[in-house]
Amino acid sequence: MTRFVGARFVLAALIALSACSRPAADPGRPATGAAPIGWPSHGYDAGGSRSSPIADLTPENVGRLRRAWVWETGESHARDSSGRRLASPFRFEATPLVIQDTLFLVTPLHRAVALDAITGRQIWRFDPDTWREAGAPTKLNVTHRGVSIWSGPGGRRVFLPTGRFLYGLDAATGKPLADFGVNGRVDLAAGLSRAVNPAHYGNTSPPALLDSLVIVGSAVGDDVTYPGDPPGDVQAFHVITGKRVWRWSPVPAAGEPGADTWPPNAAAEAGHTNVWAPITVDAERGLVFLPVSTPSNDWYGGARHGANLYAESLVCLDGRTGKRRWHFQVVHHGLWDYDLASQPVLIQVRREGRAIDAVAVAGKTGFVYAFERDSGTPLWPIEERPVPASDVPGELAAPTQPYPTKPAPFARQGFGLEDLVDFTPAIRALALERVQGRRLGPIFTPPSIEGTVVMPGWIGGAGWGSVAFDASTRTLYVKGTDRANLGRLVEIPPGRSDQQGSFILDPEIIPRSGYHFSLPAVRRWFGADVPPVEIPVSKPPYGTLTAIDMDSGEHRWQVTLGDTPVIRNHPSLRHLDLPPLGVAGPPGAIVTAGGLLFITGGGRVLYALDKTSGETRWSADLGLDGFSVPSIYRASDGRTYVVTAAGTGLKARLTAFTMD
Repeated sequence: MTRFVGARFVLAALIALSACSRPAADPGRPATGAAPIGWPSHGYDAGGSRSSPIADLTPENVGRLRRAWVWETGESHARDSSGRRLASPFRFEATPLVIQDTLFLVTPLHRAVALDAITGRQIWRFDPDTWREAGAPTKLNVTHRGVSIWSGPGGRRVFLPTGRFLYGLDAATGKPLADFGVNGRVDLAAGLSRAVNPAHYGNTSPPALLDSLVIVGSAVGDDVTYPGDPPGDVQAFHVITGKRVWRWSPVPAAGEPGADTWPPNAAAEAGHTNVWAPITVDAERGLVFLPVSTPSNDWYGGARHGANLYAESLVCLDGRTGKRRWHFQVVHHGLWDYDLASQPVLIQVRREGRAIDAVAVAGKTGFVYAFERDSGTPLWPIEERPVPASDVPGELAAPTQPYPTKPAPFARQGFGLEDLVDFTPAIRALALERVQGRRLGPIFTPPSIEGTVVMPGWIGGAGWGSVAFDASTRTLYVKGTDRANLGRLVEIPPGRSDQQGSFILDPEIIPRSGYHFSLPAVRRWFGADVPPVEIPVSKPPYGTLTAIDMDSGEHRWQVTLGDTPVIRNHPSLRHLDLPPLGVAGPPGAIVTAGGLLFITGGGRVLYALDKTSGETRWSADLGLDGFSVPSIYRASDGRTYVVTAAGTGLKARLTAFTMD
């Protein structure tokens, strides 16, 4: 494999050349000598920094940004030959990659697309036809967040994981590469620790690349909860041949380290515990950092007593062999769907004049966990503290949970009566009625039969949008969501053998109330002639952006990010003249050398914020909810473009902005 190792240095040289290029004197016009700068990886680089060296846009001139072009996905429902709906496009969550004036992205229905970066013209589209081959997934609404691109002596290869397959595509044509696997694809399910139902197995994130390896996790729906449901094995394949090089299982087999934290049959029956979020690579050290998710089922662990290593852990592997180097479990015996959903980020901090290479990950818990990269030693002490016990029959919640002493939480944790929404006395009274009889308490209060108000909810805290890290100031920027969920368990009817454990999350909660715990949207309260609106049971702000000094662990600033206009502008509420309420959602920010942060946070507005203060310097209404992390690039015409995906279902589009 040695002849392919040089590809890493080729790509690194291209990135370094971009970082050293001279910015345009006038970014509104083509500039002589301003070299193109792309967005070569999902997190800009393999370390997930989401930090671009582009300095053309600044807080002083960003107000000149205007729409340059719009590209529509044009997707409709995927159906079989009889017309039965197999899958529907859900949120457009892709972050486009940009290399030499070409954008590479994935649509919600997992179609890979290449666009001209200057005009938005489609160059090619590849449809893997995932849903017709695998059958309908358990969740009909599907999404995807991106591809990865490997560059080497044999040209550029686009890697798309979808369903049970990993595709290798020619970056120039979008056609499957005949030398990769079988006819351009590898069967990810073929060599797992047990057979899986292909309709229950898939991917929603781009794979990671290390030298001549492409490393892939998996995505398994939260509603897939039966004994022996898909395992969370992580696999590495050769980028040219598609031959598997290693496989690592997050549920240890009998006799392996960590096996004593599970019941005896766990390796054969425990599902999920997968890595569905993006994986991070330290190419210099050959390390791979895995953000591992919750075992099934997410809210009841009566069938999996124990701490459940390596679930909800940051795991460091030797990327060339798949052997574990170190780990840290951020949640023991998870009961809150507190997956590590964020891509870990490689950072460097300074302590007493000494540079320390570290890795950090933002949790749904509202904590940032930071460690020395080689050893896994926490940068600041992490304390085990007592937490509330479970009162659900058969459950044995962990008696303690890890609490980082620094940085301070970036999201609200736990829920009490003081957290109830109080726009008016009548609204607070309705909120009080809504939580009557529910279990309230600090973070890590377990789900219950009467219903526990869970804060942060199970989209976070921090979500899959991860963080941005500015190496020049050693500042971490993290989007936080502050809306509660209701963790109410119901008993599984006798005779059901298709569920893990004796209790599951009430299946009516998510369809009825979405991802948040809200006041009932009843016309009798708002008036017969006024459309009802759901008001979160928790008080605002619902979304924040926090800047953290990673040298000291102190917050530099925190601002309310975005708004929820459906509440603030509602006819029954607009007279209150509410301030911006913040926006809930997992999309994170990107940071630029010009001093800007670009982010939607999950709302329909794209913001440019001053990275030193959090002040909004520019915004644009996308017309649709922007549920992706943007990317930024300078094209060969000398212009700098900011591009972001927005929309859901049959209305989804990519919008590019540049200077007028």
